[in-house]
Amino acid sequence: MTISDLQSEIMRLKKERGICILAHAYQSHDIWEVADYVGDSFGLSQKAAEAEADTILMCGVRFMAETVKILAPQKRVLLSSSDAGCPMAEQISKDRLRKLKAENPGYTVVAYINTTADLKTECDVCVTSSSAVNVIKAIDNDKILFIPDCNLGAWVQKQVPEKQFVFVNGGCPTHLLMSPADVAHARALHPDALLLVHPECQPSVTALADYVGSTTEIMAFAKKDSHRQFIIGTENSIVQHLQIENQEKMFFPLSKHCICHNMKLTTLGDVYHCVAGMGGEEITMDEETRLAAKRSIDAMLELGKKK
Repeated sequence: MTISDLQSEIMRLKKERGICILAHAYQSHDIWEVADYVGDSFGLSQKAAEAEADTILMCGVRFMAETVKILAPQKRVLLSSSDAGCPMAEQISKDRLRKLKAENPGYTVVAYINTTADLKTECDVCVTSSSAVNVIKAIDNDKILFIPDCNLGAWVQKQVPEKQFVFVNGGCPTHLLMSPADVAHARALHPDALLLVHPECQPSVTALADYVGSTTEIMAFAKKDSHRQFIIGTENSIVQHLQIENQEKMFFPLSKHCICHNMKLTTLGDVYHCVAGMGGEEITMDEETRLAAKRSIDAMLELGKKK
């Protein structure tokens, strides 16, 4: 069976069985092509809540499937690979967060969406990389305890200097692999290229970038900008996606090491087994946890409406 044959069978089965496939941007392009929606974790969760399908298949990592369940509790939610976790989402335990809150009374706890549902139950507000600045500006408190990514937090702090931040030593191990030395090397190889990086990168890297934004924002910028060459400072699958969708432009990875092994666990074969009823893990959640975790997401949406 060829890749296209397998894709055709997946398309047939998902339609026959009423399954909506969500693919995070870091999935491979063969999975993108069978997905109903492609994007970042929170955007996909919103699409899942709106979808008519009774079953949602998340091709991503565990916290993303949990977010889908939080927003669409009536739907059956499957995670394509049981082992696909997120190291950043698992860096802080609920007990440690409770201790941090006790040590920093009066602080609003802001959690990056890349956290477990269990941890969200102890947080006041969630943010995405694209919404963090606007949401934190709208919080009626000058004291912010930001978890778990101190790199994203530092990037936000630069844009919201009027607020006081407390960070923890956490972040994305994949984005942490990129360094100023990688920037120097990439710019030497591609002197005419713009450098686009994710705010999960170290501050020493984002300071050297021509543009800093979420994965979705990076892709939109590269598509619209008149430049012809771009160095991409986020998970390397984005280089391939941009190359396929913009053949008139050239895209280069900032580092050959920027590969999320958890995202790469999901294969097209896994997707087939899920839609065929032979694979995937169903995500379940008790209602108390779901509602407690949802409060921080609802707060993000409400604060995001403020100007």
